[in-house]
Amino acid sequence: MPKSNTMSCSFLVAVFLSAVLAACATVKVPGKEPAREVAEVQPVAAASLTCAPCPVCAQCAPPVTPLPAAKPMQLARWADLPGWGDDDVSAAWPAFIQSCRVLVGKAQGALWRPACDEAKSIDGRVDGRDPAVLRRFFESRFEPYLLTNPDGSTSGMITGYYEPLLRGSRSRGKPYLQPVLGVPGDLLTIELGDLLPELKNMRLRGRLQGNKVVPYFSRAEIVGREKNYADRVLLWVDDAVELFFLQVQGSGRVRLPDGGMVRIGYADQNGHPYQSIGRVLVERGELKLEQASMQGIQAWARANPTRLNELLDSNPSYVFFREVSARGSDSDGPQGALGVPLFAERSIAVDPRHIPLGAPVFLSTTQPNSATPLRRLMLAQDTGGAIRGVVRADFFWGFGAEAGAQAGRMKQSGQMWVLLPPGVAPK
Repeated sequence: MPKSNTMSCSFLVAVFLSAVLAACATVKVPGKEPAREVAEVQPVAAASLTCAPCPVCAQCAPPVTPLPAAKPMQLARWADLPGWGDDDVSAAWPAFIQSCRVLVGKAQGALWRPACDEAKSIDGRVDGRDPAVLRRFFESRFEPYLLTNPDGSTSGMITGYYEPLLRGSRSRGKPYLQPVLGVPGDLLTIELGDLLPELKNMRLRGRLQGNKVVPYFSRAEIVGREKNYADRVLLWVDDAVELFFLQVQGSGRVRLPDGGMVRIGYADQNGHPYQSIGRVLVERGELKLEQASMQGIQAWARANPTRLNELLDSNPSYVFFREVSARGSDSDGPQGALGVPLFAERSIAVDPRHIPLGAPVFLSTTQPNSATPLRRLMLAQDTGGAIRGVVRADFFWGFGAEAGAQAGRMKQSGQMWVLLPPGVAPK
């Protein structure tokens, strides 16, 4: 890159970073659900502690030293994994084989290769799908690590997502009036990890206004400027609320009037934080908390069509798509962040800062809106804007209405164990 371009890029980053840091006391991460705002509490310096006058002379308590954050991975035993011996691990085997194709090419590929090479040989054997054989393979090649939050707790939130089906057209006309947009030409994306390695997986988005970088348009502004995006429309669909949930899920399929099917996937986002419209409805008294599922929101939208746009605009986040070429069979899931198709009920989205993409993860949670155990071997093959934290996952339920019903109800507590070959876990 010429020197002049490098200076220009650095200038843009500096301006954008200073604006963001100056304006934000808390950080919100965009994604499929709202990021929680966390207030920072600064420890009081020892020198500032003084005793107030009192009738009895008392000694000042020493300042409390904060405990160090717990290690995110705690070595465990196989016997610690509830239901490990009962799960049909052969159902996760195809997903694991797909993960191996990517893992051996990564930075720690040499550490994954022995297990992946053995898996390839097992896959070609007559008993290659015997759950007992596969369980012995994992127990001999991997070590389980209990994922642990910084405060030492080991439980976290497990949500669900799916691949929806929408009705649409290549051209605009009733009932297809809602545009599915590709990435705008004026959207800037700055990869912070290219400048500072410690900021890997973090990026900033904005647009140029003169010679100044400013935040990109919000959802309401994008919808209000629809004519400016005429050359970016991929498809037109017939339902605004279904389009909204397509943006929440990040990928989906669109059936055309002639019966043809188009797959679309996440391409980029406008950089604004996600605001849960379910939470907005609860705060306004429109829905009870237990009603604020995807199904509850859809029912509210059907009953209040004239108020829908105002509700959707309360969420400033907006997702842009790309058309995905059809590969494999219709039963294959959408491509996840790992670059392989997702497997229904065996793939999860995780925070890649804490869990290596592609790694096997044993999940212990419960079925949606139920106390029935859901314990099975999963593969970390995707990410999500709201999937942040050590013990945090989004469970991929698959394609269609039934998968959507399960995903829309899922908001469970769960524990996770990541399975790693020797030497891969951080020391």
